[in-house]
Amino acid sequence: MTTTPATILLIGASRGLGLGLAEEYLARGWQVVATARDPVRATRLAALAEAHPGRLRIEALDVMAPGDAAALAERLAGTHADVLFVVAGRSGFSDAPIHQVPQDGAALEFLTNSYAPPVVAEALLPVLKSQAPIVLMTSILGSIANNAGGMELYRASKAALNMLGSSFALRHPDRAVLLMHPGWVRTEMGGSSAPLDIATSVRGMADVIAARGADRGVAYLDYTGATIPW
Repeated sequence: MTTTPATILLIGASRGLGLGLAEEYLARGWQVVATARDPVRATRLAALAEAHPGRLRIEALDVMAPGDAAALAERLAGTHADVLFVVAGRSGFSDAPIHQVPQDGAALEFLTNSYAPPVVAEALLPVLKSQAPIVLMTSILGSIANNAGGMELYRASKAALNMLGSSFALRHPDRAVLLMHPGWVRTEMGGSSAPLDIATSVRGMADVIAARGADRGVAYLDYTGATIPW
């Protein structure tokens, strides 16, 4: 008797933590559907697909393009994913206080980090199993209780994502909505001085999803499963 492997849908997996999550879930025997804004340039993701024939499907998705997520849902008709993880985000003005950030730059960061993840998740609900958890990549920097200053725009965008993720959970009470902080990780965004490597972070996040994915309601967690104060 054979069982069908579980499937994760990763939004934003061409590099960094998204790519690391694809690697981790493939190692766990899952099927992976991974998106990239420009699949032609996602050479590392393509190499991973070649190394795992038939187990990694790459799709194009720009989270900021109206209608792109709905079009992806149509292309994935018949898919019944067990987990949706929206990884995509940006940090373009990390050192600037908010009054020094140009208006268009602030709008782009808020739309990418706060608005796009729940909007994309909503559009992709038709390709998820009925109680599949929704995981949104946030940050401990979105915690108002832990605000230590700096990275004002990024902090605010992640705090807004936490609020919208909580609202999403209220509208979908039968699902877990996990707002996931990956830790401070050595990626292009996290920088070379970060204490965590990608493998440690993604392994922890996958374990947390396995432990908490059957819950209902919203949780703000780090990669170890610890709860973060709002």
